[in-house]
Amino acid sequence: MDLRLSAEHEMLRNGLDEFLASRYPLERSRTAAKTGAGWQPDVWRAFAEDLDILGAALPERVGGSGGGPLEIMVIAESLGRALVVEPYVDTAVVAAGLLLRAGGAVATEVVERIVAGTAIVALAAAEDEAGDRWQDVTSTARLDGDDWVLSGRKTMSIGAPIATHLLVTARTDDGVSLFLVDVAAVRQGLDRHDVRTVDDRRAADLVLADLRLPRDALLGEQGRAWPSLAQARDEGAAAVCAEAVGAMRRVVADTVAYAKQRRQFGQPIAGFQALQHRMVDMYMELEQSAAAVYLAMLTLDADPEARARAVSAAKATIGRAARFVGQNAVQLHGGMGMTEELSIGHYFKRLTAVQYEYGTTDHHVARYARLTRR
Repeated sequence: MDLRLSAEHEMLRNGLDEFLASRYPLERSRTAAKTGAGWQPDVWRAFAEDLDILGAALPERVGGSGGGPLEIMVIAESLGRALVVEPYVDTAVVAAGLLLRAGGAVATEVVERIVAGTAIVALAAAEDEAGDRWQDVTSTARLDGDDWVLSGRKTMSIGAPIATHLLVTARTDDGVSLFLVDVAAVRQGLDRHDVRTVDDRRAADLVLADLRLPRDALLGEQGRAWPSLAQARDEGAAAVCAEAVGAMRRVVADTVAYAKQRRQFGQPIAGFQALQHRMVDMYMELEQSAAAVYLAMLTLDADPEARARAVSAAKATIGRAARFVGQNAVQLHGGMGMTEELSIGHYFKRLTAVQYEYGTTDHHVARYARLTRR
């Protein structure tokens, strides 16, 4: 497999890296993440207006550039390397994909707003008792005159506190359906408990208490949302895996640089053979992860079983590698590795969180095993 990027992809990566180096220093981004709304709206606008990355993988008919999975991989890896907390994957990959597949004027308008940087869309699909089984939906939706009435609870909706729109799953008479919620139009029936995650992202638990939505809030065909949701979950999993590769590249580079500077017994610790072997093992885990992500991205447009198998292989590989690279980086830095002053502690937290996004490592290991036994 040729893992080299095309000239166009190299230009995309280099331009984004240069922007993030000048506009997204770690100290400022961590301060923004821990205070106020927890994000930088000016950076999000720049993603749309200056870099055009929010629509890079979306079709031209909605204002995008007509790219695809490889554009997502390049962008997500650069964002992961800079530890960006703005919800690119959740909005421009997962939500935009769901909206495009649903179709219709309302969905198309929201996608166009995503591309323009004026809409942030969060998916509310997880429920406490369902765990990794997004298809086990207990939230309900029923028609009452011209309105849909939604009831239930959703947990850990990433990006919900800053979202302009929510995509909510609910069970109708004939299966799982997907609904679009315009947050600004909601007057009652939606309660939100905001939290800051371990990796400094914003999320919320939601309570739907007879939330009334217009009839056109239903996206796609009633009761037929699960195939699109399953695809969106795989797309999100592949994209956060690419983010993790970017984060691990930074962690490995910083660890090697630190080992060359830190001296013990009169010489840099990078000269100790045992530590050299450990850093080589970290690098090997990183490169295996990069290859697995590349394969998953190239398989996103394949049939559902092949896509699921490749994505689960990548997520399982990333889960193992993120833990190994993160833990060894902290150990090689010593006690300083977990302090707020060094970047390594922040990357460790992100690599830990990635292991649970869009399906846990255990979930994807089990799914891969199930699919390969057939």
